[in-house]
Amino acid sequence: MSQTVNDFFERLWGQYIEITPSAKKIHRLLGKGDKIINDHVAFRTFNLPTINLDVLSQFFIDMGYQEKGQYEFKAKKLNAKHFEHSDYRLPKIFISELKLELCSEKLNSIVNQCVSQIENKALDNHSFMYSGRHWNVSYQDYITLLEESEYAAWLAAFGFRANHFTVSVNHLVGYMTLSEVNQVLKDNQFILNSAGGEIKGSPEVMLEQSSTLADKCLIDFIDLKKAIPACFYEFAYRYPQPDGSLYQGFVEASADKIFESTHSGAGD
Repeated sequence: MSQTVNDFFERLWGQYIEITPSAKKIHRLLGKGDKIINDHVAFRTFNLPTINLDVLSQFFIDMGYQEKGQYEFKAKKLNAKHFEHSDYRLPKIFISELKLELCSEKLNSIVNQCVSQIENKALDNHSFMYSGRHWNVSYQDYITLLEESEYAAWLAAFGFRANHFTVSVNHLVGYMTLSEVNQVLKDNQFILNSAGGEIKGSPEVMLEQSSTLADKCLIDFIDLKKAIPACFYEFAYRYPQPDGSLYQGFVEASADKIFESTHSGAGD
């Protein structure tokens, strides 16, 4: 495991907990001093030529990752891929992109105006993945995006960063099930995303997932400052396949509900 990869995830985590303080508290609560293995880290982008899924994927391929799965979320107009590293201690990478050709002209106009402000040199190295927002955007434009696509609104407000980290419950000391983890979280007043049930997935699909609702973060828009849903923390439990190895893919129906952890009314 190269220092470059270690440094990347250290910086990514540092940026993430700045706007997701609950994750740091949960990390301490569940880890009890032991190291926590991250199951996966998720990123969002738009399918524009300069920043699409394949462009961002290359940063991870250069760090030794390999593509392992492709997914489609029709209702949310998203494509996604996941990547794995030969070192199991490194998290899987899940990158999704919004298919702008399926969105309104108004949404496209706002998104293109934002993305046009990214300088070419910003994409010179993998630090782009934790570089944040490269553009100015108004709260009114955020609301316009939100009415059509929460995904687009979140990306316009926060830019390039980890949308969430994910605790690998399989590697968590002292816990046997995702239900146990959820109960400890609720006992400590953390609010879970209940969209589609607190646990998404089942032993039948070999993956169970849950997540907190996103922390709120004060964002500087052009016209005002507003606290909006930022990032969340996910928890995943993987079941063994017939050969005994843990299932490593993702379940579209479950991930679809995990996306809702950043909704203002998730779980309502």
